[in-house]
Amino acid sequence: MNRTALKESQNLSLWHAVARDRRDRPPIEGRIDVDLAIVGGGFAGLSTALHAAERGISVAVLEAEIIAWGATGRNAGFVVPNFAKMDPSAIIAHLGPERGERLIDFAGGSAELVFDLIKRHRINCDAVQNGWIQPAHSAAALEKVKSRAGQWAARGRPAVTLGSRSVQELTGVRGYLGGWMDRSGGVLDPVAYARGLATAAEKAGARIFEHSRVTAIDRAAQGWTLKMPSGSVRAGKVLVATNAYGEELNPVLGQTYFPLKVFQIATAPLPRSSRSRLLPGGQGVGDTRRNILTFRFDSENRLISGGMHVVGAGADTRVPQAIWRRLATHLEVPDIPSLQYSWSGMAAVEPDFLPRLVDLGPGLIAGFACNGRGIAMTTAMGKALADWAGGMNVGDLPLPFAPPSPISFHNVVRYAPNVLLAWSILRDRLDRTP
Repeated sequence: MNRTALKESQNLSLWHAVARDRRDRPPIEGRIDVDLAIVGGGFAGLSTALHAAERGISVAVLEAEIIAWGATGRNAGFVVPNFAKMDPSAIIAHLGPERGERLIDFAGGSAELVFDLIKRHRINCDAVQNGWIQPAHSAAALEKVKSRAGQWAARGRPAVTLGSRSVQELTGVRGYLGGWMDRSGGVLDPVAYARGLATAAEKAGARIFEHSRVTAIDRAAQGWTLKMPSGSVRAGKVLVATNAYGEELNPVLGQTYFPLKVFQIATAPLPRSSRSRLLPGGQGVGDTRRNILTFRFDSENRLISGGMHVVGAGADTRVPQAIWRRLATHLEVPDIPSLQYSWSGMAAVEPDFLPRLVDLGPGLIAGFACNGRGIAMTTAMGKALADWAGGMNVGDLPLPFAPPSPISFHNVVRYAPNVLLAWSILRDRLDRTP
């Protein structure tokens, strides 16, 4: 077990602790030949495997640990069908009308794809599709979210602007000036969802191997050879779907994003008096603060939230307590139950916060689609990559595609999101906040 895996085994997420239907999958032994090899058993890899196998493409998924080990099993379970930073108008300005509209359509339908897969494959993952809410914490933020909602609504998306009273009724939290909601969004148990995708992919014909760490990907005649301690795979095409967990496999790829450690917590179940006030419709919330405040409930009425940390010692203990206190204050829950679970995981954040595909060679692609929108975006990316596996030109896919572009002075600026957090918190305090 490598150093990262060993450390994270000591803080498994709530979802790993409570998820159902865990079954062991053996490591690969010997050599197999497939059309498509996928490195990584998270949302991106499993969605690609499922959609490709349904097209009759032979697929092998190679997971170094267990299904949903990395960011897939360590997020908060929000299904959000929009971009973390850019609105549609900014996407068009950034990518141009043709490519921009294709990416916008890709993102806009991503949550519906997730919930359709859950229904079609009868995945038991406590899915609730009652919307995703973004409340505005300041007057400037309110104007921005009004524009955001209008741009998505103009494209036929179920986006609505919310007044301050509506936000309070939906969230149970006072003080927000308004906000917006995408009704196609929602929440789920991410580990149970990933396990459901894996089972569906196997039923369609995909082969999934756990404890099969890929140590090298070498060019071979008419494809690639992937090497593991206990076997190898020959494949015509390869997808690297490791997100922020693949730096050891490809150091250059690791320099193209900011690795961001994100903490999550879950309280013990809330008392009925508080639970009936907060999020009666079961939506997920992520507000407009720079130091974003998120919250939702799981099926057992545990209150779940997350956050980052300023660089410093003791974060694994200090940050979960800070998130817990923040919830008690902003949600006005003086009797907030104790912390029951706390965990962390690594996210890959692109400089422009957009999903992308990275060209690593003929028939060798890495995919990044998180930036705080992992469940919806990576599921949709998997469907698009199945088109590529089936013969579509990668340039015709809806995601940006280019060779790796390392970030200048990456060894220094990789810490920028954490270092800038203190400044973000100060700016939030200068705004009007609940």
